[in-house]
Amino acid sequence: MKLKNSILLIVLLLNILLGCKTSEEKNIHQKIENDTEEIFNKIVEIRRNFHENPELAGNEKRTSETIAKYLSNLGLEVKTGVAGYGVIGVLKGKKEGKNIAWRADIDALPNDFPDEVPFKSKFKGIQHGCGHDVHMAIGLGIAEVLAKNKKSLKGTVYFIFQPEEETFVGAKNIVNSKLFSELNIDEIYALHVTNLPVGEILVKPNEIFAYQKRVRIMMKNDLSSKEIKALTKKIFNSLSRPKNESKPWDLSQMNNPSIGLSNPNTIFKDYLIIDEKFTEYSKSNELILETNLYETNKSNLNQIIPKIKEVIETNGYKNKLISISFIQENPTVHNDTELTNKAINILGENQKKLIDYGQIPFFNDDFTYFQQKIPGVYFLLGGSNSEKGIIALNHSPNFAVDEECIKIGVKSFSSLIFERAK
Repeated sequence: MKLKNSILLIVLLLNILLGCKTSEEKNIHQKIENDTEEIFNKIVEIRRNFHENPELAGNEKRTSETIAKYLSNLGLEVKTGVAGYGVIGVLKGKKEGKNIAWRADIDALPNDFPDEVPFKSKFKGIQHGCGHDVHMAIGLGIAEVLAKNKKSLKGTVYFIFQPEEETFVGAKNIVNSKLFSELNIDEIYALHVTNLPVGEILVKPNEIFAYQKRVRIMMKNDLSSKEIKALTKKIFNSLSRPKNESKPWDLSQMNNPSIGLSNPNTIFKDYLIIDEKFTEYSKSNELILETNLYETNKSNLNQIIPKIKEVIETNGYKNKLISISFIQENPTVHNDTELTNKAINILGENQKKLIDYGQIPFFNDDFTYFQQKIPGVYFLLGGSNSEKGIIALNHSPNFAVDEECIKIGVKSFSSLIFERAK
């Protein structure tokens, strides 16, 4: 009887301890939500400040100074001048844990699209037309929320504010820096706001975007304009592979519940898109034709050049062909499968939709260079609100976001980082 009573007592104590732990976990995430609500208006204001004062890649001086000051005021250790105007804020928890990083890109775009907001850019030809102002605001918001919960936080969180994403060099410069190698980061996370319903978060293991290639065809410069047009048309028809006559180039359909990214039957999978209009120019006695390709299946990439060669040769231009090559082939964002599944489990309690079933063409992110060094996950965050007429289609005229997505981003990813740092 004594043994039986002892076992019952141990089981009871374990249940009490587990119950306390569960209650404590619920309390911290409720506090994170409350803290997010408390700072929301301030974070929106700083987002608008960034939006009014955009800076191009390699020129993010004011942006960098603003970020560094904000992080410093939170009590974080701040490192500046990282690979240019990069800033890293270091938040050390009160307990031992993992080293987790959050990346936010900080540069703007060279364009002058219509931007119908009261806080539009003060600088002609420069805009935050991709959403990096939102990314910075969310990054600063996460830093502030976790700083408020420092006593409960385990491990160390590194907030990496990265310059020069649009030119695809910023991440590579940071990961190649001596400082980065000394941080010993275990996991890294990032997001991109885009044309999904406001607050919706989507993620998937492996590739988020299609593989991007730019192909160059060099031929003897004695083809007529008519011949060039006919040949490029045949190359286009031969390579293009939309699924079931769909239109995966139509990014306005990303948030379509029937064929968008969140539907298993999405049009944004199993395709090869090729720009129909080739760039054409002459150099010495050579004709140069260039175009962009977007392929979802990595295994198909090695077949592209042989297929183009076959089209050229079967149409009677074998003796005129000089070479075919890829002249640009940036790596694509590739999410770590194990971390992605763990993130889905953590975020899934508060998100109805989380699984991304497609790959987006035309876009990419140099976050992939971090992922080559550290297991990492890249999320898509919805910023569109059809009822308000807000469409968060990046790099497009009147790109806008419903700022409620900032609140969702700060709350959700503060909780994710808190859990992953254990």
